[in-house]
Amino acid sequence: LFFCTTDLSHVDPMYQYSLDWYRTIFLASIERAEPADDVAQRIENINDFFTFSLYSNVCRSLFERHKLLFSFLLCARVMMNEGKIDMSEWRFLLSGGTTVAEPLPNPCADWLSDRAWQDITMLASLPKFAAFAHEFDSHKEGFKRIFDSSEPHKELLPGGWDKDLDSLQKILVLRCLRFDKVAPMMQSFVAENLGQRFIEPQPTNLALAFEESSPTIPMIFVLSPGTDPAADLFKLAEEKRFTKKLESISLGQGQGPRAEAMFKHGMERGTWVFFQNCHLAPSWMPTLERLMENVDPTKVHRDFRLWLTSVPSPKFPVSVLQNGAKMSVEPPRGIKANLLEAYSAFDDGVLADTCTKPDQFKSMLYSLCAFHGAILERRKFGALGFNIRYGYTNSDLAICRTQLGLFLDAYDSPPFKVLTYLAGQINYGGRVTDDWDRRLQMTILADYYNEAALQPGHQFDASGIYRQPAEIGDYNSYIEHIKSLPINDTPEIFGLHDNANITFANNETQDLLSALLATGGGAAAGGGGGGANRDQIIEETARDILGKVPKPFSLDEVMEKHPVKYEESMNTVLIQEVIRFNKLLTEVHATLQAVLKALKGLVVMSEALEKMSNSLYNNQVPDLWTAKAYPSLKPLAAWTVDLLARVQFIQKWIDGGIPPAFWISGFYFPQAFLTGTLQNFARKHVISIDTLSFDFEVLSASADSLNSRWAKKLSQRLAALQARGRLLHLWVVFGRCSLGCLAQASRRVAPQRALYRNGRHLAQACFGSGCAGEWYVRVSVLQDTAACWYVVDDRALNQLCPVDGSAHGQASKPLDQARCCLYVRSRLLSVVQRGILMLGGLFLGARARARA
Repeated sequence: LFFCTTDLSHVDPMYQYSLDWYRTIFLASIERAEPADDVAQRIENINDFFTFSLYSNVCRSLFERHKLLFSFLLCARVMMNEGKIDMSEWRFLLSGGTTVAEPLPNPCADWLSDRAWQDITMLASLPKFAAFAHEFDSHKEGFKRIFDSSEPHKELLPGGWDKDLDSLQKILVLRCLRFDKVAPMMQSFVAENLGQRFIEPQPTNLALAFEESSPTIPMIFVLSPGTDPAADLFKLAEEKRFTKKLESISLGQGQGPRAEAMFKHGMERGTWVFFQNCHLAPSWMPTLERLMENVDPTKVHRDFRLWLTSVPSPKFPVSVLQNGAKMSVEPPRGIKANLLEAYSAFDDGVLADTCTKPDQFKSMLYSLCAFHGAILERRKFGALGFNIRYGYTNSDLAICRTQLGLFLDAYDSPPFKVLTYLAGQINYGGRVTDDWDRRLQMTILADYYNEAALQPGHQFDASGIYRQPAEIGDYNSYIEHIKSLPINDTPEIFGLHDNANITFANNETQDLLSALLATGGGAAAGGGGGGANRDQIIEETARDILGKVPKPFSLDEVMEKHPVKYEESMNTVLIQEVIRFNKLLTEVHATLQAVLKALKGLVVMSEALEKMSNSLYNNQVPDLWTAKAYPSLKPLAAWTVDLLARVQFIQKWIDGGIPPAFWISGFYFPQAFLTGTLQNFARKHVISIDTLSFDFEVLSASADSLNSRWAKKLSQRLAALQARGRLLHLWVVFGRCSLGCLAQASRRVAPQRALYRNGRHLAQACFGSGCAGEWYVRVSVLQDTAACWYVVDDRALNQLCPVDGSAHGQASKPLDQARCCLYVRSRLLSVVQRGILMLGGLFLGARARARA
């Protein structure tokens, strides 16, 4: 468990803990744990007491977003030590699937996303889930129930899976189905294996933390934006009668000598020294470290205490952090935790003696604290909560509480209008700068400050989860009522739809798993089973990617096949895409081969290769690749599949010509494609490009169905021409579809040289022979009767495919279809103008050449 605490430094630089600090907690646990006559029971008591004591001490110094991280990591390390966690399953939880599974059709495409189905198929790489993807269709109704549930982590898995899987394996299923609910499932996992108290909020008690301090142990407040613990410290000094013996200074430029003199004076006279904003004096931090190292426990005054405040900073002395008692200062997470923290500052005396109307005061105070928690938690929804994230603090609650007592005494009945204005427009409203946010805040406050809120059992939401206590009681009754509230809030209490929580929950889960990876993912703990060797996993991953990712494109062949031309900007777009993808593909192959050599010891494992190997193990895209790649948030396995799809898209473009429909997300630089499209249109119609813009039409059909539809139209047109005997053997390559037609030429055609320049639809062509050894390419346009002939001279054609002088006119060499296609397409470029849906390419078949 000690390494659980040390690994937290990878998440935040302020999370530093020393072995001496850890040993002190352990020895105290031995003394304070419940005694037992049986040795095994005594050891169990010590372990239970120490685990929770460690959790409580560490949680006091953690930010709210990292408390579940630590409790889950603590639970996992204990279970790894007991051999209850399969390491391959643990790795899947943190990194997702790292191998591309066999492609299976999505049986629930109407409600299950392709990404979720891909994760489900990747589960098959784990022995316990070998048949999960194949049986999914048989239980799809049960899985849909889980998918649609507002609390899927509480639903039972269909079939026999609920009994066959343990709690960690159920998290893997939920990770695939409902990624946004993994965090609540982790809470249930911790509660099941360690106990409910490990997920309950732990309010920061400054007085309790002070009891554990000493002259050689500084007290460090780790700040979050908009917080200030000075008021709490001054209150504690007043309780301890140290108000006149508290010296404070805000560090900054030129304050170093004064702070040092204050420190030495405090050691001699036994005063409290309060250094604020240590992060603003990074150059003075080595001096602070030296002063703390030179403190002699035998000579320093026993009443001396050092208090420090700082935001997370890598410049803060590590030794001071490790030996100090740290406390995070930020609003707790959840309405329940906010209510507990608010009531931690109260007691029976505050509730009964603040004003002469204690019953009204208790009800109104509870409403006020609930409102305070509601607007603090509403900020987590981003723009759905407030247009601007405001820094509400406990001082806003404190002044409202004071005013509440004063005005209840001053009026016969509660002056709701006055109290609402003071709280909504002045105390809390003084921070609000947006008019709509102010209006929203006043509307929310009206639900808490009203006549009905004085009644016991009054509901603040439709479900009745959040309500006034059933009866007005003492301080302990309010605490018990607050503890009965759920840990996780529903959007209903904020007046929002359940879907408002999806974005926040997805981000929370992603941050949680990323932080777990940053800590090492539990690998340092050892234990567990079923996991492959780390180097073996890295090598297998590297070889798998190396075998799938193709070599870079041949730029010379692409430029020869698709030369840069003024009339066709798409060729320029293609060449630029090829250049960009070549840089990425070259980097992927070079770095993967270097990693494989480094694993074998053939080359030195540099820092860059070490980071890359860690990324391969954690299913993350290496930084060396992202520096040369397109923007993407996908994990490594999905990123590799996406890269292959992009390369295939470019390769089909190279081989088959300009596609009929473009995968705009597959471009490395989509802006170039959009600009090229505008250029083509502007040059065709001789219009200024600055006057053009895009229009959009949403189609329900997929790209493949669009290709099939256009191919069917082209096939029908070619069949009509064939019936009139006007076609020779002609292969038309149309995007992804290849269509062939064969007909006999019933008559020789006369040469014409009319040029058709207004073709706005798909073009088609036929080839015929004329007089004087010339070849003609007939170009007609769908839905248009106009046609033209374009002369291909005999010399140029013979360069492509020489013909001998035999009577049958057989080709003396195989027809170079690629060169023929390139030549014909280049000659037709001024005839057939292409838009976004374009003719892919024209190939002259060998049989047509021989027949002619």
